[in-house]
Amino acid sequence: MCENEPPEDEEESSSEPVELPIEDEIDLHAFSPRDVRFVVREYLTEAAKKGFVEVRLVHGKGVGVQRRIVQAELTKHPDVVEFWDAPPMRGHWGATIARLRAKD
Repeated sequence: MCENEPPEDEEESSSEPVELPIEDEIDLHAFSPRDVRFVVREYLTEAAKKGFVEVRLVHGKGVGVQRRIVQAELTKHPDVVEFWDAPPMRGHWGATIARLRAKD
């Protein structure tokens, strides 16, 4: 067995969709960086359907890669009116607040 190979009895990760409750906040730390774009897109659509007018996306501080991915998706999403870095007591630049279009 090579050093980088997982043990034979180790289960492979599933690519099955995971259902999460839609709340006014999502913590993206649990998601693989390659999945963040899709997760953010779907989350925003569902949050808008539920009637949220403001949501918080927690992406962490790090070097800013996740923040840029999240904010790029916010820029393109049709349900997003505006967004900004969270205030210090709500995560500062480790989280982004987005205002969503009110549904009729």
